[in-house]
Amino acid sequence: MPLPWKKGRFLMLWEVGRKRRVRLFWALFAAVSMVFFNFITPQIIRLTVDNVIDGKAWQLPQLAVDFLNGIGGRDTLRAHVWLCGLAAGVTALIAGLSNVIRRYFTMETGEYLAQRMRDTLYAHIQTLPYEWHVKAQTGDIIQRSTSDVETIRRFYADHLIEMFRMAIQVIFAAVLMFLMDSVMAALAMALIPLLFLFSFLFFSAVAKQFKKADEAEGALTATVQENLTGVRVVRAFGRERFEVDRFTEKNRTFTCLWEKIGHLLAMYWSISDAISALQFAIVLGAGIIRCASGDLTVGTFITFNTYAGMMIWPVRGLGRNLSELSKASVSAGRIRDIYAADPESAGNGQTPEIRGEIVFDHVSFQYDEKTPILRDVSFSVSPGETLAILGGTGSGKSTLVHLICRLYDLPEGCGTITVDGISINEIDRAHLRRNVGLVLQEPFLFSKTIRRNISASRPDAELERVRETAEIAHINDAIEAFGDGYETMVGERGVTLSGGQKQRVAIARMLMANAPIMIFDDSLSAVDTETDAKIRASLKSRTNKATAIIISHRTSTLMQADRILVLRDGAVEETGTHEELMAAGGSYRRIFDLQGELEEEMKEDTTSHSPTTRGVVK
Repeated sequence: MPLPWKKGRFLMLWEVGRKRRVRLFWALFAAVSMVFFNFITPQIIRLTVDNVIDGKAWQLPQLAVDFLNGIGGRDTLRAHVWLCGLAAGVTALIAGLSNVIRRYFTMETGEYLAQRMRDTLYAHIQTLPYEWHVKAQTGDIIQRSTSDVETIRRFYADHLIEMFRMAIQVIFAAVLMFLMDSVMAALAMALIPLLFLFSFLFFSAVAKQFKKADEAEGALTATVQENLTGVRVVRAFGRERFEVDRFTEKNRTFTCLWEKIGHLLAMYWSISDAISALQFAIVLGAGIIRCASGDLTVGTFITFNTYAGMMIWPVRGLGRNLSELSKASVSAGRIRDIYAADPESAGNGQTPEIRGEIVFDHVSFQYDEKTPILRDVSFSVSPGETLAILGGTGSGKSTLVHLICRLYDLPEGCGTITVDGISINEIDRAHLRRNVGLVLQEPFLFSKTIRRNISASRPDAELERVRETAEIAHINDAIEAFGDGYETMVGERGVTLSGGQKQRVAIARMLMANAPIMIFDDSLSAVDTETDAKIRASLKSRTNKATAIIISHRTSTLMQADRILVLRDGAVEETGTHEELMAAGGSYRRIFDLQGELEEEMKEDTTSHSPTTRGVVK
């Protein structure tokens, strides 16, 4: 089903629930049936009191009079007055069964709509571009996909058909009361416009508050999510008190907004109660006076009281339904914001065989209009070649590989990026990503077993295949040391593993895909130099047929690459082999010499503190 991205919020809900429209109409029909038979019952009571017991002339359509005369007329009904009670009971039973049918269909429709919205939301979020996810707050998205969906489900299940039922009930009551006695009908409806106007004004006031409260709940959820995700940082820097204060502030804002909503609701219910009580008093007083003067029968008076209640209480309850409508409207708008976000384009669907040739031709890129990230970058990588990239923080290294994976699309007029001679904008996005393996500096691991994390790209891979890949990434021994081995649960976001272990598991996961292009975005920063060298040696034998791009701050990691690219402020400062750059004496040579001096100092410091030299007088 194509999702209604650009439609209004309630048209969107109507479209999402299209497969349950017939059931919704059945629920509406049951609601009308319920109202109809609820109004028949007071008429039976009126007939019994005025015509059967009191003996007044029939005030019924001729067809009904002929029917009653056919079963024996007034005398038979008076002798068997239980028949009137039975008739009232039957109509009440039919009304009750109609209510059961109404509730069944509305509850089922609400649950289906919630399920459908959760499914479509989750599926749509998977298609949204990386840029959208970077700007969105995770906690807020979770709140929209759960709490807001639940608000809409409650409205559909409990209030949508109820609003139609109330409207039909008010109309029925007004028509029947005017047919019975226009003077009493006018008195019974005297304060209805005032109550309706007050309910409408309340809806307008509370809708804004509900929107603020919903947004505050999203901010509160985001705060909790950030704290739980960054639990290590919180503990490491002793930020517990700060986090508690931050949560308390968000919680206080959220609570104050709901207190304000509570005050509005209390004011509405108290004032509407007073208006309703006054309306009942008018009907009761006028009815007693007119009954005493003989202008109104007792049965009609009883029926009027019943119908007045059937009219006043729905109008009074209109505020509650309008408040639920306002909440559902706000929630639908927040969900529609996600639906309205444009998904990633897949290109024109080309799925060529990827060999690994990459060409950047005068590529420039910026995330906004003020800050250029890449400036006129040009280079090429041949199939099977290893390119190393060196550059300071903010030089554009990660942006460069994000463009290769099409996490960001290169705008028109900003140069071209080709893979095997084809513009990456013309290659099917999913096909391109299946052929580009990427290991990030801060790898993400799922809360599953180590085996499931490594075999994410090949879920059916045999354990031996998983173990071979782990050995290349030099993580097999560490995994085997765990009590459950490859079945060890890594915890949420891999929190039970060290930084180096997570990076090596991520490398194994990427190698499992056996992609023709492999990108290592500073993915060995958390391991020691010796382990770094072992992993690079293993990778060299594995990736000799794949194009490899290695980003690192360690020149020892980069020096054996076929070619080295040095970025500075988003531009290519120098490029060449290790020997060529050393001979050029530029930035690469300065960084290499500086890192060499630091390593020597560390070795000397380690030697001076070793057990064999400690305590020796020099």
